[in-house]
Amino acid sequence: MKLGMLCAVGAAVCFGFATVLQAAGARAAEPGTGSGVDARLLGRAVRQGRFIAGLVVDALGFGLEIVALRTLPIYVVGAALAASLAVTAVAASRVLRVRLTGTEWGAVAAVCGGLAMLGLTSGGEGHHPGSTAVRVGALGTAVAVLAIGAVAGRLPDRTRSAALGLGAGFGFGVVEVAVRLVRDFSPRALLANPATYALLIGGGAAFLLLTSALQRGSVTAATAGMVIGETVGPAAVGIAALGDRTRAGLTPLAIAGFTLAVLGALALARFGEGGPPTADG
Repeated sequence: MKLGMLCAVGAAVCFGFATVLQAAGARAAEPGTGSGVDARLLGRAVRQGRFIAGLVVDALGFGLEIVALRTLPIYVVGAALAASLAVTAVAASRVLRVRLTGTEWGAVAAVCGGLAMLGLTSGGEGHHPGSTAVRVGALGTAVAVLAIGAVAGRLPDRTRSAALGLGAGFGFGVVEVAVRLVRDFSPRALLANPATYALLIGGGAAFLLLTSALQRGSVTAATAGMVIGETVGPAAVGIAALGDRTRAGLTPLAIAGFTLAVLGALALARFGEGGPPTADG
């Protein structure tokens, strides 16, 4: 349990720093056509040094996230990942010299307090393997993320950013659930498991949508949408279908901790901006 919580917090730290690096790199890339899902934008972004550095940090964070999801309920890991915005806010205040208001420092404290409450109340991960319907549902949701991106590309700027962020959050949420649904790693089992494809499609689609959102509009709106998409749905699936539970008698405290952490993260959504764009040599 202790290792899982350390890994979840470590993943949040990685994702928090990666957000700043990827936002700067994506905005330094040449703009594309405005499509919600633009693979060519990703190709241009990876030419930026800061974006590549963000990918490396993201990869480390994903490895820590997998360990956390194997030992903790999804609702705990999801709230911890949302808390990456607190990391981004504190980093921005030091590295980018962005001044935090008293309200924002309060939001950082709320995130930390919420995570502490979750750490105290969470039981172990559920041991239900997940039904075929859940696996197919995860795959269907992953494909739907691509459809959300296509539709979002035609929306007005502010609405488009929020829709791209929400779609990216759904995709990252699919990854959280799919990691729990992949238990047999033999090649034959992986190829036969719909969750394998859900993980790949959901993660790839989410990354494309988030990259587009980081470049093309209000990253604040996109980040807020992402926090909602990657926390609420996966937490519900974990409890309803995978057997995630709190410690006996502590469910109200767990709900309060989850709510506090997510609301604090939403209050810090502007720190997804990552500072003003500059050219990257």
